[in-house]
Amino acid sequence: QVHVVESGGGLVQAGGSLRLSCAASGSAFGINAMGWFRQAPGNEREFVAVISRTKTTYYGGSVNGRFTISRDNAKNTVYLQMNSLKPEDTAVYYCATSSRGSLVQRADEYNYWGQGTQVTVSS
Repeated sequence: QVHVVESGGGLVQAGGSLRLSCAASGSAFGINAMGWFRQAPGNEREFVAVISRTKTTYYGGSVNGRFTISRDNAKNTVYLQMNSLKPEDTAVYYCATSSRGSLVQRADEYNYWGQGTQVTVSS
């Protein structure tokens, strides 16, 4: 069992930055890829970024070049640095862990999810 907790959301003006953190605790053997998704009201959950245990990364097209994912394997923690934020980035951001070692982008390939943290970008 893995417990996932996100933090760092909030309200920011367009063009600003936020840094999200996600700590995973429990059975570390089940944690390989760690990813971020987001969901805005009325929308489906959207892939944002993923990082493997070897720190290879992959990003969704809408955030590529603006967001950076990183991780600390010793702490089973993943971060999402979000720069040049836009109002369309407003959503609940979810962290998830996967037992798969590849750069998984499908939500159904993740095993454990956090409760989410709200990010609101004002225009």
